[in-house]
Amino acid sequence: MRESLKEKIIEVFDKKIASKSENVGVSFYAFFANKNDNPELLMEAAEWWIMTHKLDHFEKAVKIKEIVQSI
Repeated sequence: MRESLKEKIIEVFDKKIASKSENVGVSFYAFFANKNDNPELLMEAAEWWIMTHKLDHFEKAVKIKEIVQSI
């Protein structure tokens, strides 16, 4: 996973956790705009989320943040 994507995930999930709670659920779409302006990055995130880690569509933001920080 490229460093810019890791940083974006952590940034977005920190905001979601701060505004909603540590129990907030997220999907890999959470760190993308509601438009497909970077399909390669979206596919990289989807592959990491679905194929590499076999995560459910919605997961706890704190769980994903911990995984991202460990790589």
